Formats: sequence, C-alpha cells, structure tokens
Amino acid sequence: LRPLPVGHFSGTCQSTCGKWSHRVSILHPRYTSGTRGAVMPIFSNQLFDYNFGYLPPQQATTTFNITYDDLRPGVTSGSKRALEQPKAKAVGATASKRVRVNDSATDKLCINTIRLLSADMVQGANSGHPGAPMGCAPMAHALWKHVMTYNPANPKWINRDRFVLSNGHACALLYSLLHLSGFELSMDDLKSFRKLGSMCPGHPENVLTPGVEVTTGPLGQGLSMAVGMALAQAQAAATYNKEGFPLLNNHTFVICGDGCLQEGVTSEASSLAGHLGLGRLIVLWDDNRITIDGSTDLSFTEDVLARYASYGWQTLHVANGDEDVDGILAAIEEAKGETDRPTMIRVSTTIGKGSSKEGTGGVHGAPLGEADIAAIKRAWGFDEKASYAVADEVYAHYKAKAQHGAEAEQAWKAMLQRYSVMHPTLAAEFERRFGKGDLPGGWEAQLPTFTPEDKALATRQSSQLVLNKLCDALPELVGGSADLTPSNLTKAKGALDFQKETPEGRYIRFGVREHAMAAICNGISAFGGYVPFCATFLNFAGYALGAIRISAISEYGVIYVMTHDSIGLGEDGPTHQPIEMLLSLRSMPNLLTLRPCDSNEVSGAYRVALENRTRPSVIALSRQGVPNHPGSSIQSVALGAYKLWEAAETGKPLQLCLVSSGSEVGLCVQVAELLEKEGVRCRVVSMPCWELFDEQSVEYRKSVFPKGTPVLAVEAASSEGWSKYSHAMVGMEGFGASGPAKDLHKKFGFTVDHVVARARSVMDFYGKGDMEVPWLMNRP
Repeated sequence: LRPLPVGHFSGTCQSTCGKWSHRVSILHPRYTSGTRGAVMPIFSNQLFDYNFGYLPPQQATTTFNITYDDLRPGVTSGSKRALEQPKAKAVGATASKRVRVNDSATDKLCINTIRLLSADMVQGANSGHPGAPMGCAPMAHALWKHVMTYNPANPKWINRDRFVLSNGHACALLYSLLHLSGFELSMDDLKSFRKLGSMCPGHPENVLTPGVEVTTGPLGQGLSMAVGMALAQAQAAATYNKEGFPLLNNHTFVICGDGCLQEGVTSEASSLAGHLGLGRLIVLWDDNRITIDGSTDLSFTEDVLARYASYGWQTLHVANGDEDVDGILAAIEEAKGETDRPTMIRVSTTIGKGSSKEGTGGVHGAPLGEADIAAIKRAWGFDEKASYAVADEVYAHYKAKAQHGAEAEQAWKAMLQRYSVMHPTLAAEFERRFGKGDLPGGWEAQLPTFTPEDKALATRQSSQLVLNKLCDALPELVGGSADLTPSNLTKAKGALDFQKETPEGRYIRFGVREHAMAAICNGISAFGGYVPFCATFLNFAGYALGAIRISAISEYGVIYVMTHDSIGLGEDGPTHQPIEMLLSLRSMPNLLTLRPCDSNEVSGAYRVALENRTRPSVIALSRQGVPNHPGSSIQSVALGAYKLWEAAETGKPLQLCLVSSGSEVGLCVQVAELLEKEGVRCRVVSMPCWELFDEQSVEYRKSVFPKGTPVLAVEAASSEGWSKYSHAMVGMEGFGASGPAKDLHKKFGFTVDHVVARARSVMDFYGKGDMEVPWLMNRP
C-alpha cells in the first residue's frame, strides 16, 4: 500500500451492472493494513459520503475489491512511514479543503503561459534551455502562486520565502515568474534574454536581476547555498523569535535537476542539512530522467530518495508532475508540516512538455524552432503567431498573489513594531543587522594590537585571539571549520555549536565537507544579516574553489580562514603543502587574498575582510610561529603593501628591495639586517594583499618600489606572478616534501644564507656597467 500524504487511495470504482466506471482518488477516514497485492475492503457508502457527500445508486456494490497493486499514487512517501502517522493525516485534512487547482482553467493557462514564455525567450535568443522550464512550470507555478510569501515591491524583505533555482540553466522559467509576479523585469527584459547587458542573463545572477536570490549555473551550487539559507533562518529565528513574535518563519524552496543531485557538493550539503534537521528547507527535484548525454539510465540509476532518507530527510514523490498540481501542493503541505527534517520531493516530469521532442535530450539546450512552438500554441489554444503573449487573466492571477505578499509584509512590520516595545534591545540589533545591514559602531576597537615584545605566535594562533574578540563584538559573525577546529583554531572561547538541539549556536561543525562548507557560507551570506566564515587548510581550498568563485561573482563577503599556508607545515608533505594555491586565489577577480606576516597584520586582515562586504576574503595563516615586527600595523594592511623595515639613512641610495608576505617577511628582515652590516641599504616591503596594492594610486605604488632599485621577492609558494612586482624571485618551482619545517626551508632555499646569496647576485646583475633597472611600477 502506498498512501498519499493526505490519506488518499487511487483505484477504479465500478458498479456490478457496469453502468459506471471511474478512476478516482479517494480520501478515506481509516486505513486497512495488509500485504501488497492483497484485497482491501472499502465500504462504498461510507467512502462516497465521506469524500463526495452523496451515496451511489443502490445497485452498486457495497464493497470494492481493490488490490494494493491497483493503487496508483499521486504522492508517495520514500521513507515507508506508517499509514497511521498523525502528521500526514493532519496535512490531508488541510489539503482536502483546498480548491482543486487541477480543475482551474486559469491555473492551467498560467502554467502554459510560463512554458511558452520560456520557449519564446530561448527562441528569441537562439540560445538557451527550453526543456526544463517547460517541464518545471507546474511545480514552479504551484510555489509562486499558491505557496510562497513574497513582496515584489520589496524583494529584500527579510521574512520572505526564498526560492532557489539550482538548475540555473532553466532560468527562462525564473525570469517568466519574476515578470508575471510583478518584479522589476519588463517584457522587453524578457525579450533581451541572453543579450549583452540584459537583466536576463544566460544563468541567474543575484547582482543583476531583482528577485534572483542566488547566482546559479554550476550545478549543485544552488541547492547547497539553500542549505546555508535555511541554516541562517534557523539560527536567526532561535536568536530573535519570541513567544507571539515569529519574526523569522520563512521557508527556503529549491527546484533542482538530476544534474544537481549528481554533483558531489549537494551530497555534502544535504548530508549536513539532514544532520542539522533544517525543517524549513524544501527541495523539489525535477525528475525528468534526461541529461545532456541522454537518458539518466546511462549514468544515474541510484535510488535518490533512499539516499536522502539515509541523510535524515523526509522524502515524497509526485508521480505526475506534468499535470497534478494538487499532488504537488499536497506534498508541499506535508513538507511544511515536517519541522524536524528537510524534505526532498521527487516530481516526475516530462522535459520539454508539449514539444514534438518532449522527453528527449533534444529539448535540453537548444531552441525548439518556430514550427514546433507554433504547433504547441495551436494545441494549447494560443495564437500561434503571437510571441511573448500573456493574457490579462494571467497577470491578474499573479497580481493577487503579489498583493497578498504586500499585505503580509505590512502585518509583519506591525508585529516588528510591537516587538520593539517588548524587546527593545533585540529589536535594535535586529534592525541594525537585517534592516540597515551595518556592523555595530566601534567594532574596530576590539581588534587586538601586538608589540615585538609579545610572544611570537603562529598567525593561526593570532587569528584565534582576533576571533575571540570579534565574536563578542559581532553577533552576525558565524562560521566554523571543515573538521579541523583544533588546527584552524576558529572556535571562539565559549562559543556554542549550531546543532539541531541548539540552533542559537554560532559555531558550525561542517564536517569533512570543504566544498559544501563554502557553498553553505554563500547561502548564509545571501540570507542577509550575517558575516560567515569558514576554515580548512589552504591546500584544501582546492576542494572549495567552485563555491569560492560563486562568492566572488555574487559579491558575498565570506571570510575564508585558510591555515597551514606553506611548506612550513612540515611533515604532512606535498599532498598538504600549498604551492600553487595562493596564485590560483590571487588570480580570481573580486577576491581578496591576504597573507599576514605577524599578529598585527592578522588583525588588519580581519578588518579588511569585514569592511569589504561585497568581496570575499581568504586569510592565509601559518602553522609556525612568526615574530611581531616594529613596523607592522593594522592600518597598513589596507594598503596591500607597505615599507615595513628600512636600513638607516647613510646618504646612499636604496640598493635593494626585498618583498614578501606571511612567514617569509621575517626571513627578509633577517637578510636585510645582515646586508646592512655589509653596508648595503635595503628596504623590506610586506605585501599581505596583491589586490589591494594594485588598487592604490600610481604615486603610492612608486613610493613603495622606488625608481632604480632592484626588487627580490621571497615566498614559500609558487614563484609565478611575482614578476609583476619583482625582478627576481626565491620561491617554489615544484611540489614540497615531507620533513620538519626547518629541513624543508633549508632544502628549498628559504634560509638567510641562500636569500643573501640571491640578493647579491641580483645587485651584481644590475650593477654591471650601465645596466638600467626596469621600474616595474612605471607602466601605462
């Protein structure tokens, strides 16, 4: 027996005289247990009176002999829950009172309008993906018209329901919905789909289009970010909601495709979501059984619902996602009723529904063609010659939903006013975080400062001291580590874990899930009112790069705390020693990569990261101890590079600049001090952030690296990229090795003797004859 969550059974009802026969979906007040294939007696008088309010003719049978095999479910549970489960019955009672959407001509018109708008957009652009929007239209309409609460006039209202289109290639669907719902997206915008400068780019971008919550396209990122959004909602609700004041009770809804569920990042994120019991996360899986290569039978035959059940999710199935909007709504009702688990709803659909190529890979990523679109329009009663056509009835249907959302926001604002009287301190903090988006005044004063007399700490240890201060000052600062807390040192003193039982906690145990960790932090940032941070070893940023890139594109100010930043980590060897990772991160647009040289620069790195709310930051930290330098400061980090040390003035011009970042800055100071004893005037430049230095004025950059002075860069990482600033380099040309840090530094040349020798060779090279030193800062 496979029940609907609303307590329905589906079967054929036939009278003994054969005068009537109906395929019906029946809601019965009681269930009869039995084995699959057995006969289930249902008394017709009770049944029809309960469901339809009338009795059948007397000549009809009083008992239907319906086998369990005959029952075709509209919605089935993938977790084999008992039929008597009270929650399912409660949802069924609610769902049974709803007007049937399946019978609504207006809703059907809306769905087909969405399908055709999407097809027209792709055809107009001669590029895009029409298949998924046409298949997903019923479930998307169910959400946007009948379920979600949102206000197009204020897309950033904090208690709105969130919608994430994880299969971002289906964005014509989202743009159609945003237009119909009244967001600032005109019909002309739809017609400019995929054009340069369009508000409707080829994949959704949160920074371009009002109503787009997150940037999606790389499959799996959207669902994973939705986990972060649901986590943020749960934490904020636990912090601010009080009895009678549900300030934050929104849901996060996701539509995803088969591809999203094949990506490893969603497995990581979904596993954590199940562990944390994020009950306000509801995912609708577009089960169309097609990928670019063809049928999913080629590569994806696992039992997805069983996998998600093992993660701790509630799992449901809508068998006819093409037409059964009532079944979709019933499943969503049941999902909303389950508050202790996230829900995965498998919605079986036909890709490209209505097209002559429906159900095939041919409708995935290419326009349907004018003839095919015209045929679809004829079949559905549309004018085949009219493109981008929307009936007034459709606009009116969605306008009513928008009005409902506006009224809901007004009621919420009234509640917030009452809340501010009862809980003034919390209300002020809530408004600062979620209304204005400001950091608390004077937070910078909490950043610790250090002197050369203070103990030499590894910069990861300095980071721990800074986080202890910042977590006290900034309630919006939340985050954690990918199972490396004792190594990353990211847990503030006294911090409470975010767990199912303690959602008010601000420290997140991400587990060994680097990619999902970064994506979840993107979702936390997207929710609003938070500054998320996460941590792992710098080398394992490689696992997370896909999500870090989304941080940069989306302008999320996530703070990535990456420790064990060089060969100085020692014995773990080349698998753990980051060589090329700094270069990879430094080459990413809109990402700040900071490698502080001492404790003051660590404080400065966090200040830069917190002040740049539209740029993510990577803070690379050492395992080994480093001295605190007299010339370092918190403020200087914002310059990107600055003069840290310089030999005393002797009347001689500068003969050499040594430039470095992180733990090698101390080595450069030692080299400069030794050369000074030999009569060589040196300058040591600390360069914690290439990107910030490049943004300084030409005059400032020239003052740091003056004309006629050769520059030698020193960094225990790839030497690539330093040629922009230096004439020569001491760096890594291959992978590292396993051994104690001091032995590795000697092997790879990061010693005073080797750097001194290299410095002399550089000065000798440019000191011969009339060899001119190229001024690298003097460029057009």
